[in-house]
Amino acid sequence: MAYATVNRFRHYYEWVTSGQPQPTGKPVMVFIHGWGGSSRYWESTARALSDTFDCLLYDMRGFGRSRTNDQETPILAQPPDTKEELSYELESYAEDLASLLDALGLGQIYLNAHSMGASVGTFFLNLHGDRVERAILTCSGIFEYDEKSFNAFYKFGGYVVKYRPRWLYKLPFMDRLFMQRFLHRPLSGEISRAFLDDFLMADYDAALGTIFTCVSKKAAEVMPDEFAQLKVPTLLVSGEYDIIIPPELGRYAAELNDKIEYFLIPNTAHFPMLEDAPTYLQKVREFLAVTSSAQV
Repeated sequence: MAYATVNRFRHYYEWVTSGQPQPTGKPVMVFIHGWGGSSRYWESTARALSDTFDCLLYDMRGFGRSRTNDQETPILAQPPDTKEELSYELESYAEDLASLLDALGLGQIYLNAHSMGASVGTFFLNLHGDRVERAILTCSGIFEYDEKSFNAFYKFGGYVVKYRPRWLYKLPFMDRLFMQRFLHRPLSGEISRAFLDDFLMADYDAALGTIFTCVSKKAAEVMPDEFAQLKVPTLLVSGEYDIIIPPELGRYAAELNDKIEYFLIPNTAHFPMLEDAPTYLQKVREFLAVTSSAQV
């Protein structure tokens, strides 16, 4: 297990390459996961692309194996003086990524980000676009602010984050029930259980804090301009039946910038890269102008 200390926090990371434990000299693709998850759900996509890219997976601060509540792998290398110094703004997570790349000595990369991670990725593209060749944003978009619905979301989200007893992981079929809202096609039990495990283990402050920064009046106001400013060629992928980030929100974002290519994957929801991996990978390779070694 590898950790890098960036911005005073320890971040878990790992390489997925073609048979080697370290980078092989191929172009680097960095993957960013979404809210409540970890880089574990990107592993199959990374393995499929490792014939062309050295794939870097990492867990964002407060999630996965970069948790604050894990005594064996503490996230804080040098605790801040006050709790108020901790930031869960999307821009802060983008700067975490920039520092991680610096710590690992990485220059130009390709970026592949999902859901909340795609919002972080969008900020990263505008803050550090000179470091990115091309980007894929999966299940992202622009929503309108509605005070009543947002407050209801905060109340529900706060309840969900607060009441996450660990014993839920042991209940039969709880993983399927947990994932039902996110999927149109079922995933394997192993993947679903990993999702549930990541959600139950996520740091409380990070999970709650990012609810308020991802779905907020500020985000609704600034994200249209963030998408409009993108200068990096970007593929924005939506799932046809995604109720978390409906496809029309992604289509709206893509219409703001001719650098963004929009692609809808039928019969999928919030995890199109897992629900229909062949279609997702084919489109990604087409966008990146690369072919699989299996196809040569």
